[in-house]
Amino acid sequence: MKYFYLACLSLLFFAPVSVKANGEGPYRDGDFPKAFELFTPQAKDGVAEAQYYIGLMYAKGQAVPQDASAAVEWYQKAANQGHALAQNNLGYMYGQGAGVTRSFVNAHMWYSLAAAAGNVLSRENRDLIALKMTTGQISKSQSQARDWMSKHNAMAKQN
Repeated sequence: MKYFYLACLSLLFFAPVSVKANGEGPYRDGDFPKAFELFTPQAKDGVAEAQYYIGLMYAKGQAVPQDASAAVEWYQKAANQGHALAQNNLGYMYGQGAGVTRSFVNAHMWYSLAAAAGNVLSRENRDLIALKMTTGQISKSQSQARDWMSKHNAMAKQN
């Protein structure tokens, strides 16, 4: 259990090295107000990487008051575009009930989607949270993940 929380926290507060959003330099340098200023217009324009970082900044209280609900909102936007780190962090938020109603089913679903995108830590998180779930809950989560993938794959083909 201790390792599950450490694994979740390590990814929740770990920013990726390669970033296409233009606030990466200031974020990496710890200039969070400048990073927030640069990420915000991109996030509003639908750039998933910027949305992820805005969510991360709300989760950690960097340049903005810590706000789990706002973090979930921004993670959700990036996760819906297939951003694996946002999906993992959204899984964490659901698993903890941070900014959302606690739901192991939703946590498992988001971890599963991130794992399917190749995020190894998400696979471990999914397997750990499954230990707290019934077979029926896992089945429901898997069904939701398949539905999400079908819907988002169909949307990607239209674009």
